[in-house]
Amino acid sequence: MARPHEDTRPSHKQIAAELRALILSGDMAPGSKVPSVRDLISKYGVVNQTIQRALKLLKDEQLLVGKAGAGIFVRGTTQQVIDPASYMPPSQEGAPYSWITEAAKRNQQGSTELLEVAEVEPPAQVAEVFGLSQGGTVVMRHRLMRLDGEPAELVHSYYPADIARGTALTHRRRIKGGSPTLLAEMGYAPKDAVDRVSVRVPTPEEVRLLELPEDVPVLRTFRIVATDADLPIEVSVMVKAGHLYELQYRLPCHP
Repeated sequence: MARPHEDTRPSHKQIAAELRALILSGDMAPGSKVPSVRDLISKYGVVNQTIQRALKLLKDEQLLVGKAGAGIFVRGTTQQVIDPASYMPPSQEGAPYSWITEAAKRNQQGSTELLEVAEVEPPAQVAEVFGLSQGGTVVMRHRLMRLDGEPAELVHSYYPADIARGTALTHRRRIKGGSPTLLAEMGYAPKDAVDRVSVRVPTPEEVRLLELPEDVPVLRTFRIVATDADLPIEVSVMVKAGHLYELQYRLPCHP
C-alpha cells in the first residue's frame, strides 16, 4: 500500500499556506483581524518564532498588514479579479489603451513601461503558432504594466514580421489605443483569442521586475489572437503574481 505524500516544507511555510488559502478564499475576510500569536501557537503547536516567520511571509506578500497596538489584519483587498475579455476589443476612437481605461473603472491608475522592442527569433511555442521554421523572426514588444505605480504584469507580445515591419509595432514608443486598435486599422481586426493559463515558479527577471516576495508562484497566460480568417496576428505571454490576481472568464453554456 502506497504511503501518503508528506508535506516536507518548514512549519512556518505550511502555516502560511493554510492562512493564505483562508485569505484568498474569503474565509478570512478583508479587514478582519488575524488570530493572536498566542492563539496561533496553541493551534499549530509551534513556538513564537515559527508563527512570526509565517506572518512575515504573508506581510511580504501584501496579504496581511500590521497596525501598531491593534494587531495584524487581512488587507482591505486581496486578489484582484481581471477579466481578460475586456482588454481584447480595439479602443474607441481617441481613447487610451484598455489597460488604462479598465484600471480607471476600478479607481486605479494604469500605466505601461516599454522595456524593449526588437525583431527576434521567438520561443518555440510562439514559432509553432506562426508556423515559422528555425531561424524565422517576429517583432517582439516587451512591457511592464503597472497599477497605481506598482508592477502588476510582465508582457511579451509577438507579431509576424511581415505584418509588423514598417509599422508602429516596431517603434520604441507606446501605441495610441494599443495594439488591437493598430491591428484593426491595418486590416487585421482581432476576432477572438485563446488563452492557455498555467502556474509556475517565477524566473529571476520576473522576481526582479514584478518585485515578488519569496515562494510566490506566477500566473502565466499564453494568448493567441486571430482574425476572422483564423490568421494568428499576435501571441502574448503575460505573467502576474499568482497571489494578487485572479482571472475571470465567461463561458457560453451552449454549443
